[in-house]
Amino acid sequence: MPPDNFEKKEVEAVAVARPSKEIILEEVFSWAKMIVITVLAAVLLNQFVIVNATIPTGSMEYTIMENDRVVAFRLSYLFNPPERFHIVIFRSPDNETRLYVKRIIGLPGETVEIRGGRVFIDGAEEALRDDFVKGAIEGYHGPVTVPEDHYFVLGDYRSNSSDSRRWNNPFVRRDQILGRAVFKYFRGFAILQ
Repeated sequence: MPPDNFEKKEVEAVAVARPSKEIILEEVFSWAKMIVITVLAAVLLNQFVIVNATIPTGSMEYTIMENDRVVAFRLSYLFNPPERFHIVIFRSPDNETRLYVKRIIGLPGETVEIRGGRVFIDGAEEALRDDFVKGAIEGYHGPVTVPEDHYFVLGDYRSNSSDSRRWNNPFVRRDQILGRAVFKYFRGFAILQ
């Protein structure tokens, strides 16, 4: 209940009508601005920060399955070089219009040899770990020495992978590596290591 000395004042609400054309133009401009900013942000993100790729084959099974989508971070190697076992997206050494996703096995200056399907680095007696490899691992390759600023890469499904063992130009140059694969999605989300 209002106090006794409270005076009721009626306030008249006056609506100022704006022309409907002006309201429509403001709304259209607002939407257009938002669309342009969104498209520009997506283009910049895709050109300078991430690589988004669809995996067309099973060469990386079971780590990455056929038709999975993979996102790689372009800035991963800005301050540090790629490391062994990193999964990377890179331009094909034989056809730079094609992108590949493989695992780095041999680093610059190392000698890589595959004996009985197992990978040996610099003549070591013990093979590299291969718990990520699918299927029977067989075959022989090398020894080959990885040139400076280049990498030797293999797919995780070795018997079904076009990789450094089969290309005309077997090594991936550092500048062909677009980024480190950080996660996959489509059939489920997973962080790649």
